[in-house]
Amino acid sequence: MAGPLLTTFPRRRRVLAVPLIVLLVWAILPIEGFNPPRRLLFGLTTTLAGKSADDVLRFVDPLIGTVNGGHVFPGATLPYGMAKPVADTNNRGEAAAGFVSDDSLILGFGQLHDSGTGGNPSMGNFQLFPHPGCPEDDFSRCFFTASQRATARINDSATATPGYFAIGLNNSVDVEMTATAHTSLFSFNFPVEAEVPFAYGAQGDEPVPKTVPNSPLILMDLSDLGNTRSGGDVLVNATTGRMQGGGKFRPSFGHGQYSAYFCADFQGAEIRRTGTFMQAKVTDSVQALGDQYSDTRIAHGSAGSWVQFDSTPNNQILARVGVSFVSATQACRNAEREIPDFQFSPVVAASEDAWRDKLSVIKADHTGLSLDSLKTFWSGLYRTMLSPQDYTGENPLWKSDEPYYDSFYCIWDSFRAQHPLLTIIDPETQTDMVRALIDIYKFEGKLPDCRMSFSKGYTQGGSNADVVLADALIKNLTRGIDWALGYEAVVSDAEDEPADWSTSGRGGIESWQKLGYIPVDDDDTKGSGPLTRSISRTVEYAYDDFAIALMARELGHKADETKYLERSHNWKNLWQPEFEDSYEDPATGTVGGSKWKGFMQPRLQNGTFSDQTARMCSPVYEQHVCYFDTRHSTYEGSPWLYSFYVPQDMASLITLMDGPASFVERLDYFHSSGINYMGNEPNFLPAFQFHYAGRPGRSAYWVHQYIPSLFNSSIAGIPGNDDCAMGAFSAFAFMGFFPVAGQNVYLLTPPMFREVSIKTPDGKGWATLRNANFDSKYTDIYIQSAKLDGKVYTKNWITHDFFVKGGVLEFVVGPKESEWGTRKEDLPPSLSTGTI
Repeated sequence: MAGPLLTTFPRRRRVLAVPLIVLLVWAILPIEGFNPPRRLLFGLTTTLAGKSADDVLRFVDPLIGTVNGGHVFPGATLPYGMAKPVADTNNRGEAAAGFVSDDSLILGFGQLHDSGTGGNPSMGNFQLFPHPGCPEDDFSRCFFTASQRATARINDSATATPGYFAIGLNNSVDVEMTATAHTSLFSFNFPVEAEVPFAYGAQGDEPVPKTVPNSPLILMDLSDLGNTRSGGDVLVNATTGRMQGGGKFRPSFGHGQYSAYFCADFQGAEIRRTGTFMQAKVTDSVQALGDQYSDTRIAHGSAGSWVQFDSTPNNQILARVGVSFVSATQACRNAEREIPDFQFSPVVAASEDAWRDKLSVIKADHTGLSLDSLKTFWSGLYRTMLSPQDYTGENPLWKSDEPYYDSFYCIWDSFRAQHPLLTIIDPETQTDMVRALIDIYKFEGKLPDCRMSFSKGYTQGGSNADVVLADALIKNLTRGIDWALGYEAVVSDAEDEPADWSTSGRGGIESWQKLGYIPVDDDDTKGSGPLTRSISRTVEYAYDDFAIALMARELGHKADETKYLERSHNWKNLWQPEFEDSYEDPATGTVGGSKWKGFMQPRLQNGTFSDQTARMCSPVYEQHVCYFDTRHSTYEGSPWLYSFYVPQDMASLITLMDGPASFVERLDYFHSSGINYMGNEPNFLPAFQFHYAGRPGRSAYWVHQYIPSLFNSSIAGIPGNDDCAMGAFSAFAFMGFFPVAGQNVYLLTPPMFREVSIKTPDGKGWATLRNANFDSKYTDIYIQSAKLDGKVYTKNWITHDFFVKGGVLEFVVGPKESEWGTRKEDLPPSLSTGTI
């Protein structure tokens, strides 16, 4: 990176061949004027001075995953920040996080977003939109509704780095943005010409002008990406131009509604006129809409306020937008406190410093790695800290001294990799997240499995916050955590069925306790929820109970430990040993399949088995039929996938699958046949489960098959919704270990670096993983031997103590698998072997 402002942002009127003496003259002008020569000189001087070669921010590309269903938020934000400004597009199928790297049109620049989610577009509230001027200088002839104002971007103009996003619009406006915790800061950069080309075609009977007078108009639309707003209020001050207001909105994957508010101020030009709009009805005589500020109720759809300015002395207008979930007044306070002086560069620099600090806990030797690899690794780490978001001080639902985090979207995705990663690289924040989850239980009665915008999200499988809490307790996160209350919360999940278990807790608890599985024909009368996903819920409930058992052990509840360990064996009740992997192609009627038999299958209340095609809901057979609102027995994955989900007792599963050799062959087939879909988080762990059969080399092999083919630095460089978890998978793979979430177990593979070190929680030491004979061509990817602090180490896994106390784990690698990590005593623990 060349400095707090990027030098590569495309300016259509920039002339590169400018004599240096002219640049020096321009350089005396204020940087906040955003004149291109000043920025170009800034980039040249910092480049010549030599940007620090170890500044890892230059390897972070927030645009990775902004197509191909990644739904990554690429805009400006702090780590876990609430304010998240970015350009919002009209590609509804891909714009869950607002921006998409395609040719869709720009609707405006929203202030709040989620990152990496599936389903419907999330948030995108309060879109600012700049017009350089209006036809015939008539404000009513500018376009105000989202569908009318949507404009094309300049090709390849999107630029994103940590804390900064910029894009050029074909209406002659270039837009930059940055953010603090609760405030966005925009720089709208306008042409110098008195007349600006008109960017739109004919709409209606109005003649199409060639140009419009340079008199910028900036509007604020109360709507969100999903067009869910109801009611709302907006007020614009005709003297100062301040806009403030808010509305009620619906979450994108859950029940209920939430309120959000904004406060926008402007600097850079004199105000000519102000007004409001509802749909295409625009006026300068009404300065307020909504029940709070007027007697005019705001209808559904585009509505808001606007300010028109004189032409700008420095061709730039700055817009500061504070946000809040409490009130517009608090949004104003947030903005005034966090960005009192409208200085753009210092905000970008502070954001960069915040990201450097978060990433500084990892040191990696980059020797031999490609730029693609480095960007894949560091960008993945960056994305793991976009969400959950720190809404502490912004919770309107209850008063509490505890931290409050939101956008756990969803824990079904994040518990498997993201939260275990944060426990290692950011234990302070992970501790705050655990405290927030327990506080949600305290005030709402259940831990969430999914939560966004202060609303209950849908429960996709088990009560997987149980695993998050167990993981934290086992790894000794303690600061301020009320573990007695946390244990009460997980026991509530296991024992008390809520009235609506579609959004929290578990369903079918009576059947679970009586039958030992969730029957496919369950007639649950204690609560309501979709009576589906009987396989995936059964195996997840079993592992959730195992996690509770480990918490009971840690906290001294012996009877509970015994009870929940017994329930953790319930997965066996759905094992159908004779069920074959066969299917009929619906298009041709051809029967296909494989030699494998023995799978998890749905079971009736009377004990007899029903059936679901073993590869249904996989990429090779009817992938998109197993979602929350569909009827099948697995969720977003096949019986093939869920038949491997027994992390508490892989030894027993391997026995059921006819022993280690057969298990390895079957797991290889799962990966090589196309059944596995790495775009979903439950599919991460099977890449490493060869360890349990004494073949850690096969885990290393498959990691290298998926990286970089599926995980890379292209804009399509992740295979599915990011969920802030895809980056955790690649980060773990590059560093040479992967967690078994909820257990004190990390499965070892050779790092993809010569050496990588992680700072210990006390800040005094480092946990280092090293390849003594690193092969940057990745021919030698199999561990031959290992030493921990100079002593021979033969286990193919390691505990959390290594990351707490620090040390050096050194590998010798080779081109073929070896005997390392293959003996029974070197395998990860399992319940049936007595090692847990």
